[in-house]
Order: sequence, then C-alpha cells, then structure tokens
Amino acid sequence: MTNHDPERRRLLISTATLAVLPLAAATTTAQGSRPIDQQEESEPNAWPGGPDDVSITPAIIAAAERLAGIKFTPEEQATIAGTIGEQMAIFAARVNAGAMPNGLAPATVFRAMPPDRALDPVTSTGNPEMVVANPGSLPDDEAAIAFSTVADLCTWMRRGELTSERLTRIYLDRIERIDPKLECMITVTGDRAIEQARRADSERKQGRDRGPLQGIPYGAKDILDVADVRATWGATPFKDRVGSTTATVIEKLDEAGAVMLGKTSVGALAYGDIWFGGRTNNPWNLKQGSSGSSAGSASGTVGGLMAFGLGTETLGSIISPAMVCGATGLRPTFGRVSRAGAMSLCWSLDKIGPICRSVNDTALVLAAINGLDPRDASSVGVPFAHDASQGVKGLRVGWNPAWFDGANPADRAAIEHLRDAGCELVEVDLPDLPYESLLIPLYAEAAAAFESLTRSGDDDSMVWQSPQAWPNTFRRSWFIPAIELVQADRVRRQVMDAMARIMDTVDALATPAFAANLLLITNATGHPTLVQPIVFDEGRPHGFTLIGRLFDEGTICRLGRELERRCDVATQHPVL
Repeated sequence: MTNHDPERRRLLISTATLAVLPLAAATTTAQGSRPIDQQEESEPNAWPGGPDDVSITPAIIAAAERLAGIKFTPEEQATIAGTIGEQMAIFAARVNAGAMPNGLAPATVFRAMPPDRALDPVTSTGNPEMVVANPGSLPDDEAAIAFSTVADLCTWMRRGELTSERLTRIYLDRIERIDPKLECMITVTGDRAIEQARRADSERKQGRDRGPLQGIPYGAKDILDVADVRATWGATPFKDRVGSTTATVIEKLDEAGAVMLGKTSVGALAYGDIWFGGRTNNPWNLKQGSSGSSAGSASGTVGGLMAFGLGTETLGSIISPAMVCGATGLRPTFGRVSRAGAMSLCWSLDKIGPICRSVNDTALVLAAINGLDPRDASSVGVPFAHDASQGVKGLRVGWNPAWFDGANPADRAAIEHLRDAGCELVEVDLPDLPYESLLIPLYAEAAAAFESLTRSGDDDSMVWQSPQAWPNTFRRSWFIPAIELVQADRVRRQVMDAMARIMDTVDALATPAFAANLLLITNATGHPTLVQPIVFDEGRPHGFTLIGRLFDEGTICRLGRELERRCDVATQHPVL
C-alpha cells in the first residue's frame, strides 16, 4: 500500500489514537457538485480496536509513551493494553457517525474577557465617526483615485464628483492588468460588483446615505462564503467549492452599501501565501511573497486593486501580510466580529478584520462589520467606541526596552513620537511562562477541523508539502495527548490573567512586530492589535504594532492616527 491508500491512512490514524485527543469536528471532501461543507462520508471508516480487540499490545503502549511524554511500568502497560479498546470504541463510534461540517463549533466556547474582569466603559461608549477632512478635488489620474483612502473616496462620492460605478470599473481594470503580477485574486465577481455599484449610485441620488462605505469596492478573503460564488479556501482539494450561504461580514457590508470586487487569494487553508493557483506577491517587490494568509487582501489593497480588504487571523494572518506589504491592518478583539460563514481553522482563535490604507479606514470598516451574531457561538455584543476627534495626550503606553533590542531604528523613533505627542511611557514586564504551549490548541483544533482531509489522503494534492505546511502539521497533531491539550488550555488561562494585570496599568502596548512572543500571546488572549507602516526603508515597508485592551480598538486607532500623522508615509505607493 502507498501513502495515498485511504485504508492505510485509517489504520495509521487509528493507531495514533493511543496518544491523541480526537476532537469532534471535521470537514468533508468534495464529491460531485455539492458544496464541500455539506458532504457526508460515503462509507463508515474502518477502525481497528474495540472491547474485544487484542491487537493492541503492551509493546505498542510502550512505543506510544514516547509520543505522550510519560512512562508506565510493564504491569501498567499490560493493563492499559487490555482496556484501551473501550475508549477506542468510543472514538470509532464518533467517526462512523459521519463527518461534521467545518463550521460546526465545539461546545466549549472561548471568552476573551477573564471572569474577574468587567468591561471598561470607555470601550463601549461613543459612536465611530469618520475623520472630517477635505481631500481636495477629485484627481484626474485614475491611479491616484485608486490609491485614495476610503474616507476620501466617500467624500468625493458624497460631493457628486465620483460615482461608485466609475470607481468600481477603475478597480476592475486594474485587477485585469495588474493581478497577473500580484496573483492576489482567486475569483473576480465583476457583474455582481457593477450591479452593487449602480445600486449605491442610485440610492445616493435618491438621498439615501448608508454610511461611509456606500459604493466603496473591496476584496473578501477567499475563506468567506458568498452564496453561489466559489470559496476555495486556497487549497486544491476545495478549488471547485461553491458557497451555499453568505458570511455575516459580507451581509453587513452589503447592508452598508459596499461593493464586493471578488475573492482575494489565501494561503491554502489559511496559512502562508501559496495557494493552488500560485504565490501572492508583495507589490513592493514582486520577487517576494506577500506573506499570509490574508495574502491577497494585503497585496491587493497596497497595490491599488481595491479600497480595502477583509482578512482573517488565527496566528499572524492579518499582522504578517500587512507588515510585509505595508498595509494598515486591524485585528479586532476575539468575538467582536462574527465568523459565521467563514472557514473554521481554530474555533478558539479565528478572527476577522480589515486591511486598509489608513488607520481611519480600519475603524470605518470595523464599525460596519462589528456586532453580535447568534450564528457564531463566540460572538459578543460590544459596541465599537471610536472618537476620531480625540487626541492621545495623557494616554499610558506600555513598552519594554528589551523588545526593541536589535529592532529597526524606526521602531524606537515611533516610541519617541508617542512620547512627544504627550503619552506617558510605562515599562511593563511579561512573566516567565511556557508560551509555546499556546500553539497546542491551534494544532489540535486545526487537525480536527480538517480530519476528513487527512483521513482521505486528499491532503497530498495540496501545493505546499514542506514539513512546516498544514498536511504534515495535521498528521503529527494526531499525536497530541489529551492531557497536554488540557494543560495548554490552563497555561492559556495563566497568560490571560497575566495580560489582564498588565493592561490594568496601561491604555495600550507599543512594540516592534513579532517581539517577545506577543503575537502568539495576544492571539491566544484575544487582545486587539493594529499594525501600520511607519517607514519605507529603501522601498521596503516596515510596520509598527499597537496592542489594545480587550474591546478597546478605539484607543489604538487614536494612537495609530498620531503615528500616521508624524511618520507621514501614507502617500507612498508601489509602482506597478
């Protein structure tokens, strides 16, 4: 038998359960033309092992001990071997019941707010407002229009100088000409976009103003479903998948009058910048990948192919491509934005947020997609407070000099900008904890979400097959002991408590990107993060990171706008 043989896959995986927590969630594989998230297993999975199965020997238990990191006596091994079939039969019954859809979340729901903390009133009062500014007259140059901010585009449309249809056609033309260089689009929905644009223009003429996103064209990461539109998850096994429902964030943007240009490229199953059609490229350096997994949304926004993009993040998938491409990305607090209709990778970590060309634009998009949704078990109903007129004087900003050792000089300059703006800089320390343990829930949940992909062997068709790619990660995650997953969750609680104590003393944290495990920590705790370009070093963008209190995106937007003003990089765009 070969590695592609499904029966061999089932045998290998069933043996692995000796040292594994089999999580109850899975996707299905494509069969015929039905959407992949509605497929069912064509036949039950064979599962060796049961109450009467004597094939599990003490020697197998002894071998499994090395994977689990524990040691038993020979007598204990014999007893385990004689009784292990009972729990294997439980596993088998669950598998034979049929695969579950990707969007079915576990019963245990993660909440970012620790139980002994209450929401600060400052995070839920006030209404998000657009920065009032006069962008001048509409430029004659269509490229200048394409690279303009959402706020400026909105102003020109409200003044009657620009129509949504013209703007949409500008972007569709740029997609046709430039996307072959960037490879940032998987599916272009041109007819749908023109129809939405004409509706936005008609409503504006009739006096109906849906808000600052009315008529604004955007790209949606291709793990977000739109009914009857391909949603491929960037992966070969799902490249013909078609959405049967529409994601809540898309519905909210439809209600806001925004125009969806199409589906942006995503690293296969939300990892990296390699997808079944190629590699998404950095607009500043076409020989370099854009990073990912919100690869196309960052590349397309920075390249002037859309006004903004929707990204998702589990561990860096908004922050990293925004850093590499020079975009401004806002990863909201976990639970603030509904994930209903999005591919699930890790139910306790996944988040959806905007990738834009300015800090203010991220706030405008977040205001539109924020809100409670009963379709998402982790959704919370906390209003988004953002007062664009507020300054930053008196805000307490936490930092640690060690985070800046060896960093780009622009990072230290950013700290001085905040000091000069009247912020009080407060040194903070992270406790010594086993932060790497926070990766274990991600590995286990992701392997569970794509159990059927691993069992079927269809993971072999994915383009990226290196040891660090998903196929191997899913396979090795079957050997995570159940005990270790629970212990990792307890470490997560320790980290949440530690971050709560730190954030009790400051209004935000300021840090170079990826310093001190903060990307891993804040994704696990659910804290919001803003990343923005602060310098272009020989044409290479370099970004800075601001971390906010839970549900307090408004404060980091205030700080981000101040940095944006002082660094003055907003007018720099790649030449494609």
